[in-house]
Amino acid sequence: MTTRPDIQIMPSILAADEGRRADGCRRAEAAGADQLHVDIMDARFVPNLSMSPATVGMAREAVSIPLNTHLMMMEPQHHIDPFIDAGTDTLLIHVEARCDCARELKRIRDRGVKQGITLNPETPAESAYALCDAGLVEEILCMTVHPGFGGQSYLEYVETKMADLRRRYPGIGLSVDGGINDETAASAAACGANLLVAGSHLFKQDDMQTAVERLRRAAQEAYGANL
Repeated sequence: MTTRPDIQIMPSILAADEGRRADGCRRAEAAGADQLHVDIMDARFVPNLSMSPATVGMAREAVSIPLNTHLMMMEPQHHIDPFIDAGTDTLLIHVEARCDCARELKRIRDRGVKQGITLNPETPAESAYALCDAGLVEEILCMTVHPGFGGQSYLEYVETKMADLRRRYPGIGLSVDGGINDETAASAAACGANLLVAGSHLFKQDDMQTAVERLRRAAQEAYGANL
């Protein structure tokens, strides 16, 4: 029988109104979000530029729920401390980045913050094995779009990788980001994802609380069906 971890919903504040992001953070918390997801882009690792440690600091002042920060950066090792100092609770770095991932994950852990890795859609599950086997990973984020811009369509082929990682690492949080709605949340959860990042799908809703509840229910009902 598949163990059912807690399903958590993480609205991505990249999809919030840029001029009213603090209000967007508070709205997501009031809607029942478990964490907030903060995308940081350096215009090198991905073809876009977004947000900074100041954004994390703003979100930290606005809400009390955990902040989950995703560094889409070519050289994240130069930016880890400012984001931790700003108040993030989890920090994710890409396995494709130009850094010693094991060293940086240890550094994040030593700062008292949860540490995790992100895999782009084409990056194989095997890229995560050594880091996970070494006990350096608390969360694996599988991108189901090509990172850099919001509003893209969900890449179903990533589900094979999700299922592989969930079977191999039942105790590690498995998150998914990209094109998440009620239908794709169920598909991802069926393959073991328990942390769901959703941006435009949630922030475009007039009633975000109902949307969060619906997303959570869809994932809970489907969890583990394809494992």
